[in-house]
Amino acid sequence: MAQRYDFKGSKATIEFKRAESLLVLTADSDFQMKSLFDVVQTRLIKRGVSVKNLDVGEVKPAGGDTVRREVKLKTALDGETSKKIAAAIKDAKFKKVQAAIQGEQVRVTSPSKDDLQAVMTLLRGQDFGVELQFGNYR
Repeated sequence: MAQRYDFKGSKATIEFKRAESLLVLTADSDFQMKSLFDVVQTRLIKRGVSVKNLDVGEVKPAGGDTVRREVKLKTALDGETSKKIAAAIKDAKFKKVQAAIQGEQVRVTSPSKDDLQAVMTLLRGQDFGVELQFGNYR
């Protein structure tokens, strides 16, 4: 960040609070905040983290002519999103496909792999506000 021309001589910082899965961005102005957020997005995309997993807060004054923005990282499915996913699977009315919410994930079972692949394409086509990952295809 120190090499960028728009941050020279500024107090722009990125603070990562691991316990809360929270990024705190601090900058001198709204323009620098936008640039700082673009830097964060670019770095996350390069590391393979989807931007859908960010819960971006509002820009708030932080005192002393600085502004602050909190960006919460979504690490798992919340209860509401899990229910939406399970409801979408049930509404599609696949034969012998069952969806069960197990903690932070939704488990989909079916005797047919073709049905599971159809469910995967259905879920990829919809937007649930988080990046979906699929694993253990049995």
